[in-house]
Amino acid sequence: MGFFIWLVVTAATLVPMLKLLPHFGVNKNWAFGVVIPVGTLVLLWVMAMKLQELEKR
Repeated sequence: MGFFIWLVVTAATLVPMLKLLPHFGVNKNWAFGVVIPVGTLVLLWVMAMKLQELEKR
């Protein structure tokens, strides 16, 4: 049962990342990093840093 929940959460995170990452100048293949929980946090930090760069322009 726990694996099924992990799979659903991963899929629910993967799809938005596939669509959002290219807008931040990151290759969409990096979205598969959400398979590991720490990967999600890293990608969110990368997106936040890129957003700060875009806001400075």
